[in-house]
Amino acid sequence: MKITAIESLQWAEYPRLLVVRVHTDAGIVGLGETVDKVPGAKGALHGTIAPLVLGQDPRDIEGLWRFVMDNIMYHGYAGAELRALSAVEVALWDILGKVYGAPLYHLLGGKTRERVPVYNTCIGFGPVGDYVAWHQDAGALAVSLLADGQRAMKIWPFDRFSEATFGQYISPQDIEAGLTPVRQIRERVGDAMEIGIECHFRWNRVSMERIARALEPYNILFLEDVLPAVFPDEIRLLASRTTIPIIGSELLMTRWQLREWLEKHVTPIVMTDPVWNGGIAETRKIAALAETFGVPLVLHNVAGPICHAAAMHLGAHIPNLYFVETVRAFYQTYFPALSDLAPRAEDGTMTVPDGPGLGVTLRPEALQRADLTRQVSEGEGLARGRRAMGDHWAVEEIR
Repeated sequence: MKITAIESLQWAEYPRLLVVRVHTDAGIVGLGETVDKVPGAKGALHGTIAPLVLGQDPRDIEGLWRFVMDNIMYHGYAGAELRALSAVEVALWDILGKVYGAPLYHLLGGKTRERVPVYNTCIGFGPVGDYVAWHQDAGALAVSLLADGQRAMKIWPFDRFSEATFGQYISPQDIEAGLTPVRQIRERVGDAMEIGIECHFRWNRVSMERIARALEPYNILFLEDVLPAVFPDEIRLLASRTTIPIIGSELLMTRWQLREWLEKHVTPIVMTDPVWNGGIAETRKIAALAETFGVPLVLHNVAGPICHAAAMHLGAHIPNLYFVETVRAFYQTYFPALSDLAPRAEDGTMTVPDGPGLGVTLRPEALQRADLTRQVSEGEGLARGRRAMGDHWAVEEIR
């Protein structure tokens, strides 16, 4: 079996989303996806990744991943190239599942749980206005989410105050304003709803300590990305000064960037994104690495139906899973518009698609939409069966 084409799909209505289809000479097509900074990822997909994987056997996932990483690691373990590779790698697992007629979780070694614990990130999209709702009345939003089967929600009530001081200082008045939605939730539904606080690395440590102290009476589930991940010692110091568990970080890509984080015991919970960090196998390796330190894992998931399906399969498989992130505003709107996947929460959990592979199919009408832009790379490719770089400059001979 060979890879014959790499196709990217982007809809103007969903500009943050890049869907990838990997075509084979057996007629099997695998689906992958990545999210955010799409122009860079799309350029890397067609300009760098596709020439290396075209003509290769899609079932050799580890070999292909290592060969591509050998080429792109000169630019660091992150960025557009890794997002593009993640999308392709997810599609290769989808192909493998379709080849053997098995769901992804079976290919990974089976389930450790039947249902996957989830929380809702309160973004808005289309008619689902969760972002506006938590600014207006977070208590009412909590009631709505509970009725929809969610038991945990994430908001970011302090971010807007960081702009005035570049995150160097937060006033008591801004602290009080930031606590408003948290109080509304607790006053309306008590502890029936878990509350996670996203910080988007907007603050320095002294400001985050003030925020954390103010939040401690409200039984907060976690603080996420409190400082930029380039300051692990500052984050570890903050973690030692608050009773609220800290999560970090979606900005750490591949197991190599997580290794030092875990060795230093920077945060008691780690987070990674399967469509940013290198893909499904890399996520499993990160989870296993975290498990050796006794650290649970959150799967970052703010993309589309393909990423969601991958996260659910991984969530069912990974023993040390803490939560999988979900976005109601996405899975109730554009997931069913693009695919046959329509998740719903029940008692704070979700089910896993049946497969084969990821168990997601794009709707035929989504492939005919007027706002769809396609790009296809096809042919024999340039790598000609290579599995390792060797002499880097020798690669010029195959171009």
